[in-house]
Amino acid sequence: MARKQRFREDDDAAIDMTPMLDIVFIMLIFFIVTTSFVKEAGIDVLKPKAAQASSKPSANIFIAIRANGEVWMDKSAVDIERVGARLESMLAEQPTDIVIIQADEDAKHGVVVEVMDAIKAAGIDKISIAAEKK
Repeated sequence: MARKQRFREDDDAAIDMTPMLDIVFIMLIFFIVTTSFVKEAGIDVLKPKAAQASSKPSANIFIAIRANGEVWMDKSAVDIERVGARLESMLAEQPTDIVIIQADEDAKHGVVVEVMDAIKAAGIDKISIAAEKK
């Protein structure tokens, strides 16, 4: 006697979602690891205007200098003596070859030069000073 197999209506075909979820999580981890994060200075300064200002390649580290001489890195104020140490720790997290200084147009030249010296001491040779185009 041959038996006929009958499918019941309550038997649902299920798709295993586990491999797809594994792939999505692996892609998410890949994109998080490969994303570059920009270390903003954290303040807005009134940049000087320059007729010959040109756009440079974007950098990951910004250092802002206020008119009163305050130096800002990674959204917090930093003593001028600690700029080099803070920069080295930021470079350990995310290596880069360029740093952009956003100095206020009324910032003292001496403070800007001290920050540039600290950047050079940290091993970065490419320094750009931000300016607005006239």
